[in-house]
Amino acid sequence: MIVRIMGEGQVRLDDSHLTELNKLDEELLVEVESGDGPGFRRTLHALLDKVRELGTPLPDDALEPSELILPSPDASLEKVREFLHEEGLIPG
Repeated sequence: MIVRIMGEGQVRLDDSHLTELNKLDEELLVEVESGDGPGFRRTLHALLDKVRELGTPLPDDALEPSELILPSPDASLEKVREFLHEEGLIPG
């Protein structure tokens, strides 16, 4: 799966990591819905760090279609709320 982090680039991420990422995604969803700003910021950074850790960066000139787009690390709670759907940022 190709994941884009807004403002950073793309990484290739094995689907086997989705379960681990979904735990952080569920936590993020709860924090966004409750308006927990500090918790939201901490969990968003943890999620993006995990994607960077588990993924393999694609070259800057690669133009792969992204299957998942994640907000930038400095995105506001309100902006992330726009990205969310019923399952959070990450489907599944």
